[in-house]
Amino acid sequence: MALKDSFDMDSILYRILNESSVKGMISGDIYAGERPLNSEKEDIAINVLTITQDSTPQTGVSNVNIFVPDIDVKISGRTQKVENRKRISTLTKEVLSILRAAKITGISLSVENQNTIAEPDISQHFSNIKIFWNILIN
Repeated sequence: MALKDSFDMDSILYRILNESSVKGMISGDIYAGERPLNSEKEDIAINVLTITQDSTPQTGVSNVNIFVPDIDVKISGRTQKVENRKRISTLTKEVLSILRAAKITGISLSVENQNTIAEPDISQHFSNIKIFWNILIN
């Protein structure tokens, strides 16, 4: 059997999220790879950072990025864009729950870390969830 590659792992992660409750919670879509540059919606983008080859068990690391548009708030009489903390928190908790509950025969995943990153050029923030893969079968 062939070893897994980044496309295989993207497909697995895409399927887990696309068939879950989070699909109906976001205003945008789920993407394996990059999301559209001009998206102003809540999107989830998945990508593999690394996956070992030619050795078993294989290991790898993937990102799940949850994008949420900033909201307008008035501070000292001026309207400003700020992180929609409540919304990004809600979506992050849902995705973390889905990932932790995922059952994949021969493959285990664990959440390595999570943080929130600003995208000021597009007035959005995204929650970055880093996943560690341990692939026992190929």
